[in-house]
Amino acid sequence: MRNAHSKSAFVAHAFLWIGAIYSVFPFVWMLMTSLRESGDAFNPASLLWPRHWDAVTNYSRAFSETPLLRFLINGVVVCLGVLFLQLATALPCGYALAKLQFRGKALLTTAILICFAIPFQAVSLPLFVGLAQFDLLNSYFALISPFSVSVFAILMLAQYLRGYPEEVLEAARLDGLSEGQILRRLILPASGPAIAAFAIFSVSAHWNDLYWPLIVITNPDLAPPTLGVLFFRSEESGDQIGPLMASTTMVTLPLVVFFILAQRRFVQGVTMTGLK
Repeated sequence: MRNAHSKSAFVAHAFLWIGAIYSVFPFVWMLMTSLRESGDAFNPASLLWPRHWDAVTNYSRAFSETPLLRFLINGVVVCLGVLFLQLATALPCGYALAKLQFRGKALLTTAILICFAIPFQAVSLPLFVGLAQFDLLNSYFALISPFSVSVFAILMLAQYLRGYPEEVLEAARLDGLSEGQILRRLILPASGPAIAAFAIFSVSAHWNDLYWPLIVITNPDLAPPTLGVLFFRSEESGDQIGPLMASTTMVTLPLVVFFILAQRRFVQGVTMTGLK
């Protein structure tokens, strides 16, 4: 029995290690390529360790030849704007679905689930036409407003808040607190783990989003990070791999730091919402 268990554990860990290496290898290659000369990017002899270091030139060109810092600032503005609006709408909606009783609740829940199944690409054309009609293209509003309501956030917070004690809510109502005060004083602080978990999903999705910015943004000054890297590649015709990978590394780094800082809350929130 022990030998069989040891063999199954070994096989499971082997598959996990293979999956981890497969997932991490592109990032390792990106980082190493950002530190080497462009001519050695596809040289098998220096695949994982550069023979000729050129990190200073690559990173200096990444910042000097394109407004990379501006792209990063745009990404922060868009991601924080989207996250704030999503939480501002999802928290009261999730609380209502989880803890309040009202007419049409089942129908509303069904409608939310149906909306969750609609891909964004299906509504992108009407959104683009509407923004164009009001002359709102090439703006932060165009990047943020279509994502101000997140069905996923509503469902996630509703699932999380179903485990909140009813006795605490009843005691708060007996003390004279309104539903809005309960939401601010009790539900918001208690939802920290779920908010942190959703924040990682939201920030990662919108920081890496290329589809929507590519449609609504033509001004490089408003480009988020992924679109900015695309502009850089177009200018360089894909030949200067070192500076391109340097800019890509700088675009990826904030997400890595963000996840490291929030991973404890993320794991706690995902576990408590039953998404694991």
